[in-house]
This record gives sequence, C-alpha cells and structure tokens, in this order.
Amino acid sequence: MGNAELRSIHVHPVKALRGFSPREALVEPWGLAGDRRWALIDDGGKVVTQREHPRLALAAAELLPGGGVRLSAPGHDPLAVPVPEPVTTVAMEIFGTKVDAVPGPDTAHIWCSDHLGFRVRLVHMDDPATRRPVDPEYALPGETVGFADGYPLLLTSEASLDALNSLVAQGDHPAEGPLPMNRFRPNVVVAGTAAWAEDGWSGVTIGEVAFRVAKKCGRCVVTTTDQGTAERGKEPLRTLARHRRIGGKLVFGQNLVPRSTGTIRVGDPVRILA
Repeated sequence: MGNAELRSIHVHPVKALRGFSPREALVEPWGLAGDRRWALIDDGGKVVTQREHPRLALAAAELLPGGGVRLSAPGHDPLAVPVPEPVTTVAMEIFGTKVDAVPGPDTAHIWCSDHLGFRVRLVHMDDPATRRPVDPEYALPGETVGFADGYPLLLTSEASLDALNSLVAQGDHPAEGPLPMNRFRPNVVVAGTAAWAEDGWSGVTIGEVAFRVAKKCGRCVVTTTDQGTAERGKEPLRTLARHRRIGGKLVFGQNLVPRSTGTIRVGDPVRILA
C-alpha cells in the first residue's frame, strides 16, 4: 500500500447538516477544526439527527472565520451565526451522554425550526477538550470528541466503496447503486488501498499527523438517505447486512482518534500501521 493517499477531506460544521470539502484541514485532538462543533437539539434537549429527520440533509453549513457558521437551505435566506459567548449553557443528551452546550442566537433557532417544521435549538460546543469524552470502552485517558457520533474522525476508502457498490449491483436493489461516498459522511477518504484493508489497521499516518484506529464504524439508517434529496431507500444496509456484519454491527469505515495534531492536505501520503 505504498501508494495510499488522502483523496478528500470533509468537514461538517453542524452535526447532521451538509458540510464542505476543503483541500486541507487542521487536525485538533478532538477532530478536524470546525467539524461538528454545532448541533441541533429538541425541546427535551436531545440531539436531532438524520436518523429521525432526513430533511436535515437538505440544509448546509459553511464554516466562517472564528468558528461561526453560515446556514443555507432551499426556500430560506442564508443566515450567518457567530460563535455565542459561553455566558450560559444548556444540558443536552447525545446518544445517552449528557453534555453542556452553549445556545446560539434566537435567529438561528427560528431558522432551523422553520426548515424542519418543529422547534429546535442550535447549540455550540465551546470547549471540546473537556465537554465530552470518547466512549471509554474504546478510548484512552483524556480523549474527547465534539458532536460527532462517537469519535473524532471517520475514515473510509474508495476501494471499499467500489467493492460495496459491486455487491449492491448483485443484490435485491441494484437500481439504488452505485452509492456516493457522502452517504457515509466521512471526514477523510483514502485511495490506493485494497478493498476492506482498513479492517486490519491499528493506526494510520496522514502526512505528518498520526491517528489511532479506535474501532470499526457501525452504520445506521442515515446511510440509506440520499444526501441530495433526503429520500430513503434500502441500500447500503441491505447489502451490509449480508456481507459486512461484524461483531453484531453492519460496518463500513474506521473511527479514528488523533495521536498528534497538524494540517492534513489532499494528496498527502497515507501510511498504514497494521
């Protein structure tokens, strides 16, 4: 795998919204700079995701200087939201974990609520170094994460997607393929590896930045959501259930935790620790 390289980078400033694909990104201990530092919560304080609300895929968030976001969606005027001052916090729940977050301005709550059709609030994680630990079952002491599902970064490979799409073409719903990589909402996509090679990795280095492989990524219904239309199908879960059921999970990709910080760039060499 001497020719493995970083093919693309993906940053999602607001959890569950569409993100953007820069040519380079700063790696912080808790993930890519600006990635999933914002999230939506409902009236009960529970995080709102595409699992229950696929319409979130139709809204996008750009990162603004200083960490703010610019929200956009069909039928809505764009809205620039600055980073709120951490004067007050609200308690929220993200996948069973209680986290304190800083509420955004009322204009952001109204904009996001109008898009979804029910009341939500936009919140910001002011201090990712202390707010939310990585799942202790797979973490080392002191590792933290923003509003990502559970780990600082998600890695996928082009070869594995090609292999998966070949299996989809042979399955019960071939018309749903080939699936694009954005179904899996990764942070980094690598090229030049063998299909499913990442199953055996214990760590990777992208450019000069090192990462620990924490665990394989179990996939959910979000992967069946067309990120351009918000419509749902059966794939890739039907095919993953037949061919990629590992440890009781339907898996695609690997969860990473940074072991160092620095800037990664598209085209950087990727070195594998087996």
